[in-house]
Amino acid sequence: MSDLTLAQAIDNIYASIKNNNEDLDAHIAALKAAMAREGAKEAVFEPGKLAQSNRQGRKIMQSYFKKKGVTVAFSA
Repeated sequence: MSDLTLAQAIDNIYASIKNNNEDLDAHIAALKAAMAREGAKEAVFEPGKLAQSNRQGRKIMQSYFKKKGVTVAFSA
């Protein structure tokens, strides 16, 4: 997989979520690599772009990404 920027990796995750989580694990791995390259401690997502932007949906996303080694935060 090519070297993506952090913003590109996050955009790919939004697209994956909209496509029924298609290739989500691969996109999380790319995000994790982009975060390491850019020295980011967490990935920040906009709740409005998520399929389930309610609290439960955000917590499920945080939990799943944490299992994959990525800390998730949400913008205001």
